Amino acid sequence: MADMTANEQPTEKPERSPLGEEGGPQTRSIEDDRHDSRSGSDADPESQKDKAESHGLWKLALITVALCLSVFCVALDNTIIATAIPRITDQFHTLEDVGWYGSAYLLTTCSFQLIFGNLYNLYAIKWVYLGALFLFELGSVVCAATPSSVGFVIGRAIAGLGAAGVFSGALLIINYTVPLRQRPTYMGCISSMYGIASVAGPLMGGAFTDHVSWRWCFYINLPFGAITASFILIFLQLPPRETQQHDGPSPRKGLSSFDIEGTIVFIPAIVALLLALQWGGTKYPWSHGCIIALFVVFGVLIAAFIGIQVWKKERATVPPRVFVERTVWSSAVYSACLGASFYIVVYYLPIWFQAIQNSSAVQSGIKNLPMILSVVVLSIASGAAVSLLGHYAPFMIVSSVLMAVGAGMLSTFNVNTGPAAWIGYQILFGVGVGMGTQQAMVAIQVSLGAQDVAIGTAIIIFSQTLGGAVFMGVGQNVFQNKLVGMIADEHIANLDPASVVSVGATQVKNLIPEKFLPAVLGAYNGAVINTFYVAAAMGAFSLVGAIAVPWNSVKAKPEKQVVTEKEEA
Repeated sequence: MADMTANEQPTEKPERSPLGEEGGPQTRSIEDDRHDSRSGSDADPESQKDKAESHGLWKLALITVALCLSVFCVALDNTIIATAIPRITDQFHTLEDVGWYGSAYLLTTCSFQLIFGNLYNLYAIKWVYLGALFLFELGSVVCAATPSSVGFVIGRAIAGLGAAGVFSGALLIINYTVPLRQRPTYMGCISSMYGIASVAGPLMGGAFTDHVSWRWCFYINLPFGAITASFILIFLQLPPRETQQHDGPSPRKGLSSFDIEGTIVFIPAIVALLLALQWGGTKYPWSHGCIIALFVVFGVLIAAFIGIQVWKKERATVPPRVFVERTVWSSAVYSACLGASFYIVVYYLPIWFQAIQNSSAVQSGIKNLPMILSVVVLSIASGAAVSLLGHYAPFMIVSSVLMAVGAGMLSTFNVNTGPAAWIGYQILFGVGVGMGTQQAMVAIQVSLGAQDVAIGTAIIIFSQTLGGAVFMGVGQNVFQNKLVGMIADEHIANLDPASVVSVGATQVKNLIPEKFLPAVLGAYNGAVINTFYVAAAMGAFSLVGAIAVPWNSVKAKPEKQVVTEKEEA
């Protein structure tokens, strides 16, 4: 293996192709897996310590700050745009493009997540990461400077493409600069940036649009990006043999190992799925031929992608032997459910505040603080606890239980719910999310060899992103159908249910006639809590993945971890 230490000798075993394609069927024994695991970045805890200390504490601190800034920018782009959209549509006069302002970013982020996992395996992590950061910043510049709505959508797509590689790259850099036992703490700090951005996004967006210009919602990424790039260029030094699958691959050699066929079918498959979810029930009814065709295209292409992965084996975007590892598939299930539950609550809880309590967008953001702060604090605290105690699986199990219970308690809201309830239930749910948000990534880094960590990390981030995207669509349809149905059941004369939906949450109390208001608020409350039922169900289902994750430890020797996982499988 590429990064085997000089004093380690492989166990005698039959010769095999390094890529596992031309040597026929292979039998991987526990001894093989021990050897492969030891040849990875976690082969020797002392060498891990030396590798981290080679950067020096202050250099490692600056690298971590840089990574946090980059992830904060990526997370901020998801939330800051919400408050800027009204001003953007005022300037471009293209209300029909609003849906694309968010979906263009999401489409490229989801579609290229696994592709970046492959690139990180083939080329130096440092340069792939900086390339992703450059694309993100380029997209931000296009969004900030564009004179047209079309240009803005293109900028969002470019930024999303870069964002696909930034978060996974940040976690991989932590993998190669921090000892295994300390990684959960650092990863908790990086993951907490999403929670901080959830609060800062609406507040910063409102401040920029009201006092400067909506364009500064995107210009703000430039100084953060410059600091990140400078720190990474100057302070991050990774040995080539630890950052590449091949010994110094040329671009041509790397391209020959790239899964071009899989990429060609995977990207349009994800685009078709997300477009179907974006348009279904809003632009078109679910029974419309366009929506059905998109789902059919997704099904055909994803089946082709799976076939290509089986055919290409080690040269696949997702080598089958990686995904069938219990740690990988169970962590992917857990992450998808966590993403689904979290994004539903993050999106629909502000709608409840705005519609039921007549809060402004900024006020609803402030009222969201109990949940977001709980996520941030527990992300960092649980990371430190895993570093101290060793095991991460118990935190995932407790996280699933608290998410399900917290979302279930949120579903008890009514139009008269007071602060004690909505603060307490948010904290309960936020503690659950925070405890588990980075544990799946820790599991991947503990259980996989160095050559598989990049794609394993990409799988987890992709699962969490796709889970959120899919169930945002589910939540939207549950909300809309319940709202329209409840208003129709009230038989309110001269009140069209569709008109209530089009009013928007912030204008309900201002535009709905006073005599209809109690019924409409009751319908809004019922619609929102129905989405919380979905969040509770996904939180509960995440327990399946959490229970299936092997109980490995960041303190244990890799050989013990591999044997434990094989014996439990």
